[in-house]
Amino acid sequence: SADYKMKDFPDSKFIVQVAPEDCTGCTLCHQVCPAKSKENPDHKALMMVSAEENRDEQMVNFEFFMSIPDMDRTKLDTKSVKSTQLMRPLFEFSGACAGCGETPYIKLLTQICGDRLFIANATGCSSIYGGNLPTTPYAKDVNGRGPAWANSLFEDNAEFGLGMRVAVDFKRVNALKLLKVLEAEVGPDLAAQIASADQSNEAGIKEQRERVTMLKTKLKAVTKPEAKDLLALADYLVTKSVWIVGGDGWGYDIGYGGVDHILHSGKNLKILVMDTGVYSNTGGQKSKATPIGASAKFAVSGSEQIKKDLGMIAMSSRNVYVASVALGANDLQTIKAFAEAESFNGPAIIIAYSHCIAHGYELKDGLNHQKLAVETGLWPLYRFDPRLIKEGKNPMQLDSRAPSKPISEFMNLETRFKISQKTNPEKYEALVKMAQAEIEDRRKLYEGLANLHGGEAPKA
Repeated sequence: SADYKMKDFPDSKFIVQVAPEDCTGCTLCHQVCPAKSKENPDHKALMMVSAEENRDEQMVNFEFFMSIPDMDRTKLDTKSVKSTQLMRPLFEFSGACAGCGETPYIKLLTQICGDRLFIANATGCSSIYGGNLPTTPYAKDVNGRGPAWANSLFEDNAEFGLGMRVAVDFKRVNALKLLKVLEAEVGPDLAAQIASADQSNEAGIKEQRERVTMLKTKLKAVTKPEAKDLLALADYLVTKSVWIVGGDGWGYDIGYGGVDHILHSGKNLKILVMDTGVYSNTGGQKSKATPIGASAKFAVSGSEQIKKDLGMIAMSSRNVYVASVALGANDLQTIKAFAEAESFNGPAIIIAYSHCIAHGYELKDGLNHQKLAVETGLWPLYRFDPRLIKEGKNPMQLDSRAPSKPISEFMNLETRFKISQKTNPEKYEALVKMAQAEIEDRRKLYEGLANLHGGEAPKA
């Protein structure tokens, strides 16, 4: 713990507390910790120590930590690293692989959307660690509210999420109709305020919750049958955020038809594709997201196909918010993308680089590999926001600089590429050249888009 020195919360303490009985020892928190001793840079605020020797003391500390009241969401900015990490996560202790690259994105999603979150989860890694029943990593806040989660089949998860959105919208419309019918009993002013509420920010959402609480109190005293119906639907008067979540095997391949349907539906639906570049949960088969040169089942000697550009396909519809993110390379850009996608009134898709045990290295180094993927150009960072078109601005914002390192530097560090090299060295060298050429071609394309209408792509 330390004194909190920023002006927004004076006379406060900042605490980072480890959950002593749930830490998996992945060491990622230690690896990324920015607070270092001036005398000894190797000593950080977070250090790896013996769990056995510290568990009893830290259990007491953890119990105290959990008693600290949650931060007031209305005072926090959903587009800043600092503020989002002060929001209570409603996803915790998932049981995923220690150091998993997918789970931080889901944790962030629950922090930004809070208990208004609905998740349609495709079968895959995220459905296994997300629904390891009878337990679940999805948590509830002090009010007893949390995300609503359900798992669908591999092939129809996008349609499943569309059903959630249609159901939520249907219930909201019915609630508004009933509110109009009961206007006299509820009070014209309260009914009008609920119907016209601005819920575009946390302050507006909090105010609407308070109105809905007042509404419920009044409805309990009304004997009309419509009052009972409205009481059951009243919570849908608070805005909901529906997200469709899955891996690249679902989003690029088996469920792609449904993804395409959502992108052209015009519905207020969000898609999160956690891209590991392989069918991680089903044994490591090649997907359309597998990078050139990577070894996977059905491409043991190295994938020869150019990775499907899901983001470019989504951008072509022009009415979809699209982002490519990598938390380890640029955490602020990732948080901005999630917040912008959440606020966009229409379809949105975020494609998130997710390091994976199938890549063949110690996952404690996962964030460094994410950064290197961006530096080599393998994983460009960008945000495409159609709202900017109406402002006369370029919707394409290229957030990563031109590649500064050769793709071979990245490939040489991961087993999935080394297998290809050992299997057929001559073919592998050709694939490395092919991968480098593809990266350079794609960068030119993205720079061209970013430079349209007076925009400017970041330089190397």
